[in-house]
Amino acid sequence: MQNFSIGIIGAGNMGLALASGLTTRMAPGRVAVSDPHPDKRQRIADLGLAAHADNASLVAQADVLVLAVKPQNLHELCTAIAPAVQRRRPLVVSVAAGVRGADVGRWLGGGLAVVRAMPNTPALINAGVSVLWANDRATTAERDAAGAVLGAVSEVFWLEDEALMDAATAVSGSGPAYVFLLIEALTAAGVAAGLPRDLCAALAAGTAAGAARMAREAPADVAVLRARVTSPGGTTERAITSLLGDGFLEMFDRAIRAACDRSRELGEQLGAV
Repeated sequence: MQNFSIGIIGAGNMGLALASGLTTRMAPGRVAVSDPHPDKRQRIADLGLAAHADNASLVAQADVLVLAVKPQNLHELCTAIAPAVQRRRPLVVSVAAGVRGADVGRWLGGGLAVVRAMPNTPALINAGVSVLWANDRATTAERDAAGAVLGAVSEVFWLEDEALMDAATAVSGSGPAYVFLLIEALTAAGVAAGLPRDLCAALAAGTAAGAARMAREAPADVAVLRARVTSPGGTTERAITSLLGDGFLEMFDRAIRAACDRSRELGEQLGAV
Protein backbone atom coordinates (compact mmCIF):
# COMPACT_ATOMS: atom_id res chain seq x y z
CA MET A 1 0.00 0.00 0.00
CA GLN A 2 2.92 2.34 0.47
CA ASN A 3 4.25 2.13 -3.08
CA PHE A 4 1.49 3.80 -5.11
CA SER A 5 -0.57 6.97 -4.92
CA ILE A 6 -4.37 7.02 -4.87
CA GLY A 7 -6.63 9.71 -6.25
CA ILE A 8 -10.35 9.63 -5.44
CA ILE A 9 -12.76 11.74 -7.47
CA GLY A 10 -15.85 12.45 -5.41
CA ALA A 11 -16.09 13.12 -1.68
CA GLY A 12 -19.60 11.78 -1.14
CA ASN A 13 -20.28 9.00 1.34
CA MET A 14 -18.29 6.30 -0.45
CA GLY A 15 -15.40 8.52 -1.50
CA LEU A 16 -15.11 9.88 2.02
CA ALA A 17 -15.31 6.38 3.51
CA LEU A 18 -12.49 5.16 1.26
CA ALA A 19 -10.38 8.20 2.02
CA SER A 20 -10.90 7.81 5.76
CA GLY A 21 -10.10 4.09 5.67
CA LEU A 22 -6.96 4.65 3.65
CA THR A 23 -5.58 7.11 6.19
CA THR A 24 -4.91 4.13 8.47
CA ARG A 25 -3.09 2.19 5.73
CA MET A 26 -1.01 4.74 3.82
CA ALA A 27 1.05 7.85 4.35
CA PRO A 28 -1.31 10.86 4.01
CA GLY A 29 0.74 12.26 1.13
CA ARG A 30 -0.20 9.25 -1.03
CA VAL A 31 -3.97 9.82 -0.89
CA ALA A 32 -5.75 12.78 -2.44
CA VAL A 33 -9.40 13.56 -3.18
CA SER A 34 -11.10 15.99 -5.54
CA ASP A 35 -14.59 17.45 -5.28
CA PRO A 36 -16.20 20.65 -6.59
CA HIS A 37 -17.89 21.45 -3.27
CA PRO A 38 -15.80 23.46 -0.75
CA ASP A 39 -17.52 21.90 2.27
CA LYS A 40 -16.65 18.40 1.10
CA ARG A 41 -13.06 19.42 0.38
CA GLN A 42 -12.87 20.73 3.93
CA ARG A 43 -13.95 17.33 5.24
CA ILE A 44 -11.11 15.78 3.26
CA ALA A 45 -8.62 18.36 4.54
CA ASP A 46 -9.79 17.58 8.08
CA LEU A 47 -8.56 14.02 7.49
CA GLY A 48 -5.10 15.40 6.74
CA LEU A 49 -5.37 14.63 3.01
CA ALA A 50 -4.85 16.80 -0.04
CA ALA A 51 -8.16 18.17 -1.35
CA HIS A 52 -8.37 19.27 -4.99
CA ALA A 53 -11.00 21.35 -6.72
CA ASP A 54 -9.60 20.38 -10.12
CA ASN A 55 -9.93 16.75 -11.23
CA ALA A 56 -7.13 16.93 -13.81
CA SER A 57 -4.56 17.95 -11.20
CA LEU A 58 -5.59 14.96 -9.10
CA VAL A 59 -5.37 12.56 -12.07
CA ALA A 60 -1.85 13.78 -12.86
CA GLN A 61 -0.63 12.43 -9.50
CA ALA A 62 -2.59 9.16 -9.25
CA ASP A 63 -1.33 5.63 -9.85
CA VAL A 64 -4.79 4.34 -8.85
CA LEU A 65 -7.75 6.54 -9.79
CA VAL A 66 -11.02 5.84 -7.99
CA LEU A 67 -14.17 7.20 -9.63
CA ALA A 68 -16.62 7.65 -6.75
CA VAL A 69 -19.40 9.65 -8.40
CA LYS A 70 -23.03 8.81 -9.15
CA PRO A 71 -23.56 6.55 -12.18
CA GLN A 72 -25.51 9.27 -13.96
CA ASN A 73 -22.53 11.64 -13.68
CA LEU A 74 -19.83 9.20 -14.73
CA HIS A 75 -19.91 9.76 -18.50
CA GLU A 76 -19.55 13.53 -18.16
CA LEU A 77 -16.71 13.11 -15.67
CA CYS A 78 -14.84 10.55 -17.78
CA THR A 79 -15.01 12.57 -20.99
CA ALA A 80 -13.76 15.63 -19.12
CA ILE A 81 -10.74 13.90 -17.56
CA ALA A 82 -9.94 11.57 -20.50
CA PRO A 83 -6.94 13.61 -21.78
CA ALA A 84 -5.37 13.70 -18.30
CA VAL A 85 -6.07 9.99 -17.79
CA GLN A 86 -4.46 9.08 -21.12
CA ARG A 87 -1.34 11.02 -20.18
CA ARG A 88 -1.06 9.40 -16.74
CA ARG A 89 -2.65 5.99 -17.56
CA PRO A 90 -3.52 4.98 -13.98
CA LEU A 91 -5.40 1.91 -12.89
CA VAL A 92 -9.04 3.03 -12.93
CA VAL A 93 -11.43 1.79 -10.24
CA SER A 94 -15.12 2.62 -10.72
CA VAL A 95 -17.63 2.23 -7.89
CA ALA A 96 -20.60 3.34 -10.02
CA ALA A 97 -23.43 0.79 -9.88
CA GLY A 98 -24.44 -0.74 -13.18
CA VAL A 99 -21.90 1.02 -15.41
CA ARG A 100 -19.94 -1.53 -17.43
CA GLY A 101 -16.17 -1.59 -17.43
CA ALA A 102 -15.98 -1.36 -21.22
CA ASP A 103 -18.00 1.86 -21.17
CA VAL A 104 -15.80 3.40 -18.48
CA GLY A 105 -12.69 2.51 -20.48
CA ARG A 106 -14.20 3.82 -23.72
CA TRP A 107 -15.22 7.13 -22.18
CA LEU A 108 -11.67 7.55 -20.86
CA GLY A 109 -10.11 7.00 -24.29
CA GLY A 110 -9.45 3.25 -24.21
CA GLY A 111 -6.47 1.01 -23.53
CA LEU A 112 -6.73 1.20 -19.73
CA ALA A 113 -6.81 -1.26 -16.86
CA VAL A 114 -10.28 -0.93 -15.36
CA VAL A 115 -11.71 -2.46 -12.19
CA ARG A 116 -15.39 -2.32 -11.31
CA ALA A 117 -16.13 -2.36 -7.59
CA MET A 118 -19.44 -2.72 -5.79
CA PRO A 119 -19.00 -1.75 -2.14
CA ASN A 120 -21.87 -1.22 0.25
CA THR A 121 -22.69 1.40 2.86
CA PRO A 122 -21.31 -0.44 5.93
CA ALA A 123 -17.97 0.57 4.42
CA LEU A 124 -18.70 3.87 6.17
CA ILE A 125 -17.90 2.10 9.46
CA ASN A 126 -15.17 -0.15 7.99
CA ALA A 127 -17.58 -3.10 7.98
CA GLY A 128 -18.52 -3.38 4.32
CA VAL A 129 -18.23 -6.06 1.70
CA SER A 130 -17.06 -5.24 -1.83
CA VAL A 131 -17.28 -7.28 -5.02
CA LEU A 132 -14.64 -6.54 -7.68
CA TRP A 133 -14.13 -7.41 -11.34
CA ALA A 134 -11.11 -6.49 -13.50
CA ASN A 135 -10.77 -6.27 -17.26
CA ASP A 136 -8.09 -8.15 -19.18
CA ARG A 137 -5.67 -5.22 -19.10
CA ALA A 138 -5.36 -5.28 -15.31
CA THR A 139 -2.21 -7.01 -14.12
CA THR A 140 -1.98 -9.11 -10.98
CA ALA A 141 -0.30 -6.18 -9.23
CA GLU A 142 -3.09 -3.86 -10.29
CA ARG A 143 -5.75 -6.28 -9.07
CA ASP A 144 -3.89 -6.44 -5.76
CA ALA A 145 -3.81 -2.63 -5.62
CA ALA A 146 -7.55 -2.37 -6.25
CA GLY A 147 -8.20 -5.01 -3.61
CA ALA A 148 -6.05 -3.11 -1.14
CA VAL A 149 -7.94 0.13 -1.75
CA LEU A 150 -11.38 -1.43 -1.18
CA GLY A 151 -9.94 -3.62 1.55
CA ALA A 152 -9.30 -0.51 3.62
CA VAL A 153 -13.03 -0.36 4.40
CA SER A 154 -14.45 -3.75 3.50
CA GLU A 155 -13.97 -7.43 2.92
CA VAL A 156 -13.15 -8.03 -0.75
CA PHE A 157 -14.49 -10.69 -3.12
CA TRP A 158 -13.55 -11.10 -6.80
CA LEU A 159 -15.67 -12.12 -9.77
CA GLU A 160 -14.19 -13.34 -13.04
CA ASP A 161 -17.42 -12.77 -15.01
CA GLU A 162 -18.52 -9.13 -15.18
CA ALA A 163 -22.09 -10.17 -15.95
CA LEU A 164 -22.40 -11.36 -12.35
CA MET A 165 -21.83 -7.84 -11.04
CA ASP A 166 -25.54 -7.13 -11.46
CA ALA A 167 -26.42 -9.98 -9.09
CA ALA A 168 -23.73 -8.87 -6.63
CA THR A 169 -25.16 -5.36 -6.74
CA ALA A 170 -28.62 -6.76 -5.98
CA VAL A 171 -27.43 -8.91 -3.05
CA SER A 172 -24.74 -6.88 -1.28
CA GLY A 173 -24.78 -3.42 -2.86
CA SER A 174 -28.48 -2.96 -2.16
CA GLY A 175 -28.48 -5.48 0.69
CA PRO A 176 -28.11 -3.08 3.64
CA ALA A 177 -31.44 -1.50 2.70
CA TYR A 178 -33.14 -4.89 2.98
CA VAL A 179 -31.70 -5.38 6.46
CA PHE A 180 -32.73 -1.85 7.50
CA LEU A 181 -36.24 -2.56 6.21
CA LEU A 182 -36.34 -5.76 8.26
CA ILE A 183 -35.32 -3.80 11.37
CA GLU A 184 -38.02 -1.24 10.60
CA ALA A 185 -40.61 -3.98 10.22
CA LEU A 186 -39.57 -5.74 13.44
CA THR A 187 -39.70 -2.44 15.30
CA ALA A 188 -43.14 -1.51 13.97
CA ALA A 189 -44.53 -4.97 14.73
CA GLY A 190 -43.10 -4.90 18.23
CA VAL A 191 -44.64 -1.49 18.88
CA ALA A 192 -47.97 -2.82 17.62
CA ALA A 193 -47.58 -5.67 20.15
CA GLY A 194 -47.17 -3.15 22.98
CA LEU A 195 -43.42 -2.55 23.37
CA PRO A 196 -42.08 1.02 23.73
CA ARG A 197 -40.61 2.22 20.40
CA ASP A 198 -37.11 3.00 21.73
CA LEU A 199 -36.83 -0.39 23.38
CA CYS A 200 -38.20 -2.20 20.34
CA ALA A 201 -35.81 -0.39 17.98
CA ALA A 202 -32.85 -1.39 20.18
CA LEU A 203 -34.05 -4.99 20.39
CA ALA A 204 -34.54 -5.25 16.62
CA ALA A 205 -31.19 -3.68 15.69
CA GLY A 206 -29.30 -5.64 18.34
CA THR A 207 -30.90 -8.89 17.29
CA ALA A 208 -30.03 -8.28 13.62
CA ALA A 209 -26.43 -7.43 14.52
CA GLY A 210 -26.01 -10.48 16.75
CA ALA A 211 -27.60 -12.86 14.26
CA ALA A 212 -25.41 -11.50 11.44
CA ARG A 213 -22.32 -12.01 13.58
CA MET A 214 -23.33 -15.58 14.31
CA ALA A 215 -23.93 -16.20 10.60
CA ARG A 216 -20.40 -14.97 9.84
CA GLU A 217 -18.56 -16.64 12.71
CA ALA A 218 -20.41 -19.85 13.52
CA PRO A 219 -19.20 -22.98 11.69
CA ALA A 220 -22.77 -24.10 10.98
CA ASP A 221 -24.79 -23.13 7.91
CA VAL A 222 -27.40 -20.41 8.49
CA ALA A 223 -30.18 -22.95 7.88
CA VAL A 224 -28.81 -24.98 10.80
CA LEU A 225 -28.62 -21.86 12.97
CA ARG A 226 -32.24 -21.06 12.14
CA ALA A 227 -33.32 -24.62 12.97
CA ARG A 228 -31.61 -24.40 16.36
CA VAL A 229 -33.80 -21.42 17.28
CA THR A 230 -36.96 -22.99 15.88
CA SER A 231 -38.12 -25.38 18.56
CA PRO A 232 -40.97 -27.69 17.48
CA GLY A 233 -44.27 -26.29 18.65
CA GLY A 234 -42.68 -23.09 19.90
CA THR A 235 -43.15 -19.39 19.22
CA THR A 236 -40.42 -19.18 16.60
CA GLU A 237 -41.83 -22.10 14.62
CA ARG A 238 -45.23 -20.39 14.55
CA ALA A 239 -43.65 -17.15 13.28
CA ILE A 240 -41.48 -18.87 10.65
CA THR A 241 -44.47 -20.87 9.40
CA SER A 242 -46.39 -17.61 9.03
CA LEU A 243 -43.55 -15.93 7.11
CA LEU A 244 -43.05 -18.84 4.74
CA GLY A 245 -46.78 -19.20 4.22
CA ASP A 246 -46.92 -15.53 3.17
CA GLY A 247 -44.28 -16.11 0.50
CA PHE A 248 -41.25 -14.69 2.31
CA LEU A 249 -38.71 -16.61 0.20
CA GLU A 250 -40.48 -15.85 -3.06
CA MET A 251 -40.67 -12.18 -2.09
CA PHE A 252 -36.90 -11.99 -1.72
CA ASP A 253 -36.40 -13.83 -4.99
CA ARG A 254 -38.56 -11.23 -6.76
CA ALA A 255 -36.74 -8.39 -5.02
CA ILE A 256 -33.28 -9.60 -6.03
CA ARG A 257 -34.45 -10.16 -9.60
CA ALA A 258 -35.89 -6.63 -9.71
CA ALA A 259 -32.64 -5.10 -8.45
CA CYS A 260 -30.66 -7.22 -10.93
CA ASP A 261 -32.85 -6.07 -13.79
CA ARG A 262 -32.45 -2.44 -12.79
CA SER A 263 -28.66 -2.79 -12.63
CA ARG A 264 -28.67 -4.19 -16.18
CA GLU A 265 -30.98 -1.39 -17.33
CA LEU A 266 -28.64 1.21 -15.89
CA GLY A 267 -25.70 -0.36 -17.71
CA GLU A 268 -27.55 -0.31 -21.00
CA GLN A 269 -28.98 3.20 -20.58
CA LEU A 270 -25.81 4.86 -19.33
CA GLY A 271 -23.60 2.96 -21.78
CA ALA A 272 -25.61 4.11 -24.82
CA VAL A 273 -23.59 7.32 -25.22
